[in-house]
Order: sequence, then C-alpha cells, then structure tokens
Amino acid sequence: MARYALTDIHGCLLTLRELLETQLRVSPTDELYFLGDYVNKGPDSRGVLDYLMALPGQVYSVVCLRGNHDQELLDAAEGHTGRSWVTEPERLLTLRSFGIDRPEELPLRYRRWLHELPYQFDIEGWTLTHAGYDFRQPAATMRHDWHSMLNTKEFAFDAARLHGRRLMHGHVPTPYAEVRRHLAHQPGAICLDTGCVYRHNPELRHLAAFNLDTNELILQPNMEPEYPIAKR
Repeated sequence: MARYALTDIHGCLLTLRELLETQLRVSPTDELYFLGDYVNKGPDSRGVLDYLMALPGQVYSVVCLRGNHDQELLDAAEGHTGRSWVTEPERLLTLRSFGIDRPEELPLRYRRWLHELPYQFDIEGWTLTHAGYDFRQPAATMRHDWHSMLNTKEFAFDAARLHGRRLMHGHVPTPYAEVRRHLAHQPGAICLDTGCVYRHNPELRHLAAFNLDTNELILQPNMEPEYPIAKR
C-alpha cells in the first residue's frame, strides 16, 4: 500500500492519467489524496472531474479537497457573478469542456460534488489542504479560516499548531527543481504544485505525485494537446 498526494491538475486529464496509471500504477490498496484545483486553465476540466468522481466506484481510496478554482467555478455556477473567475479565454475553455455557454448551466451533479469537497484533511503524519494556513491565528481559528486555506500564498509554518504533523499543500506554482531541493531537507511544509498547466514554461509544466510514506517525488510532464494559456 502507498499513500500519494497530488494537486493543481487544472483540467490536464491526459497528464493525470499517465501519472496515475502508467507511472504509479495505482491499485485499490493505495490511498490517493488530491489537494484541489481540478478545473480551469487547462483543456478538460469536465474530464478531470468525471475521472475523479468515478474512482471511488472503482474501489479506489480517494479523498479530494477543495481548491480556490473549484470554489470559483462553484460560485460562478451559483450566480455569484461579482466574484473573480479566471480570464475570458480560460473561462471559455472551461465552459466548452462541459458543453455549456454559461457557468449557471453547470450540471447539478458537478455542483453537488464541488459543494461537498472538504477544505482540509488529517492523516497519520500529515495535514492536507489546498493553500495553507494563517499560522498567526490561534490553532482553532486558523482551521476555520476557509479563505486562507484556499488562497494564502505565504505563511510561517508552525508544527505545534498541527500537533506535530507535517503540512502538504499546493496553490503556488513552483519549479520542480526547487521542490526537489526543498524536499532534500525534510521540511515541515511542502508545496507540491509544480505548475502542470503552464505548458510553455520548462521549469514548471509537470504534474507531481508525492509518496507520503517514502518522501519520493514522481513527476509527469504535461502531455495535453495544445490549448491557449498565458505564460507564467
């Protein structure tokens, strides 16, 4: 049995499948933890959701957390038009993947799934969330600060606030070489977002999986067909 964490898939279904099915060859005895941002920016948001939603029915042990882009899609589908929701080209790419013209047309089964996504999850040795925490707050308060869990981009890690558990998160695209260097020091907090969706950037454009027991980092280059995205 192995425990793997992955994050920030952003509609890159082919890359996700290659990583899980060919590189990791995951089995139902493995545990899969996805840290959010399944949609937007990439070519097949609907395909990624369909794939993840089907895994439990195939007897896989899966936990999917909520990311800020998942929240933004849900907000848009529920008519909160005043909230930020990607650039216009990214918006059209996402809507096209669902075969709809407006976010309010997002089918109910996707809305329900997105609505039920948790913000955080504790397992042996680890706390998992999308972006991190505001460690300046009291422990009880920071673990109810949903906005920080989805959006924070920097924090000073304090293991005592997590009862000694390490923190695994995504949200901030980080060159994969930098992630490797960081992992060599056994850090208390790890950002696993290696910017898979940014296919033009050779320092990013990889989807990462992290073995939570062996500390092994497995990388899969972006293998999606061409799609429009700004360089990062």
